[in-house]
Amino acid sequence: MADNDIALMAHLMRRAGFGAQYHELEARAEKGYEATVEELLHPEDNSNGMDLDLGERYFIEWNHFIRCVPEYIAFRMINSKSQLEEKMILFWHGILCTADSKTQSQVTSHAEWEMLRRCGMGSFKDLLLEISRDPAMVYFLDNCLSHKDEINENYGRELLELFSLGVGMDGKFNYTEDDVKECARAFTGWTIANGIPGQPYGRYSSQFVYNPDDHDDGEKTFLGQTGNFNGEDIIDIIVKEPATARFISRHMYNYFVADEAQVPSWMDTPPRDPDTIKMLEDEYFRSNYNIRSMLRVLFNSDAFKNARFSRIKGPIETVIGTLRLVGDWTTPKPGFEAIFEEMKHMGQEILNPPSVEGWHTGKEWIDGGTL
Repeated sequence: MADNDIALMAHLMRRAGFGAQYHELEARAEKGYEATVEELLHPEDNSNGMDLDLGERYFIEWNHFIRCVPEYIAFRMINSKSQLEEKMILFWHGILCTADSKTQSQVTSHAEWEMLRRCGMGSFKDLLLEISRDPAMVYFLDNCLSHKDEINENYGRELLELFSLGVGMDGKFNYTEDDVKECARAFTGWTIANGIPGQPYGRYSSQFVYNPDDHDDGEKTFLGQTGNFNGEDIIDIIVKEPATARFISRHMYNYFVADEAQVPSWMDTPPRDPDTIKMLEDEYFRSNYNIRSMLRVLFNSDAFKNARFSRIKGPIETVIGTLRLVGDWTTPKPGFEAIFEEMKHMGQEILNPPSVEGWHTGKEWIDGGTL
């Protein structure tokens, strides 16, 4: 077995997962690169790497009400055999952002995390629909406060600016302020039942509810199209936009290949690798917005294989990757919380991105404020 095969497999497992020990790299190299890519894209073993009952004996807060405490998420990242699945949840958690600092309900956070697990490699259209109905998101971006006679633009704005289209590309804006308002109108009536109670009270889950009596059913004009649009119609329009393909492709490139410019500058800053971005955009439309298909094309590309030492890891990747290499945390034991706290101290806390914009990446992880 050539050293180059091991090195390439190590690169794949660092980017499409949180790294791997040498014996795993050898086993995967024996299977072959493309076979390993397919295994990552379609994992047969979805186990989380530990027995929850055993975990609860060590950490009583890991009870069946609040299994989404950050320590549990970190433990699953370390030990899960479905490494790409875990990596994609973190990917979307940094784009489709909610924060426990506002929701303060780990039942609700757990439901969102599992939704990202379920939908994170499927259709982007389905993912946008699910996040729009997600109680944590409805609460976090105040869509439960948006009514047909008094709209709240918060979710409509972030859906366009940070979740799909982006502010602009090639020096031009992708939407107008009127589009934001019309989008917000279309999502009126998308609310939640039961509210989201803060801990330690009421550890029950909140549910999405569509209230037709509170929906603005008037005619709307959005991105040049006119109709009696609901939220589903808005998402159907969004996913067909070239700007959406560009936005998702640049995020994938930044996360898996090489550091891009920060998202707020994308309108005026061209992609670092236009050819690879174009390849991903084409696959986005060819596959009918399928994220798994885009990942397959990306991981098998020369651009990905040759992109070593081209991106700076964030704290979560750094700490989780180190613990996977050490191999000493396959079962819960005292001391794990202290190690987990290192991510927080380094500036990246699971379930608590600093804003709806998520975490800035690349060189901003090693500037004077974060080192």
